[in-house]
Amino acid sequence: MIKRPKVLYAIQGTGNGHIARARDLVPKFAHYADLDVVISGNHCEVELGYPVMKSYQGLGFYFGKRGGIDWGKTLRKNNIRKFIKEILSIDLTQYDYIINDFEPVTAWAGKLKGLPVINLSHQAAVISRLSPKPSEKDRAGLTILKHYAPSNISFGFHFKCYDQKIYTPIIRDEIRALKPRQIITLRFTYPH
Repeated sequence: MIKRPKVLYAIQGTGNGHIARARDLVPKFAHYADLDVVISGNHCEVELGYPVMKSYQGLGFYFGKRGGIDWGKTLRKNNIRKFIKEILSIDLTQYDYIINDFEPVTAWAGKLKGLPVINLSHQAAVISRLSPKPSEKDRAGLTILKHYAPSNISFGFHFKCYDQKIYTPIIRDEIRALKPRQIITLRFTYPH
């Protein structure tokens, strides 16, 4: 009999997209592996619908009114000592590898303890050298994306597959199963 791998799936809990993606991935991972789920951060309005073994404070970002990172608020609101303590206190000895959706606590713990970390996130697509970048580069932002949740290998999700490790977004099974009932075309005229 083939031994099922023991996998830790770590999810960033500061955005609805990470949890929404996990809702479809968790049952598939659990079918092939003995799965434990952890989340860090708590700024999410979507329910996972699967037992979470542990929640971590993690390390979150706070954004200003114009959309960029508010560095002052980010530094004030995060407890760096607790973040480091969370990283160092995780026991990973029972796991074969970590699947990580931009979650920093387990990513850094895996890196420090030599456990393989597989990055499965939108952020992985954004940092791909083949993904388009704005003409004015945000070096601080790219540095954060590259080092926030380190991994051994990355697979990304984006609206276009810019390289072989980027896939289109995960669409929930219940959305894929919907059948269109009626198509309505609306025509508008705009005054010039």
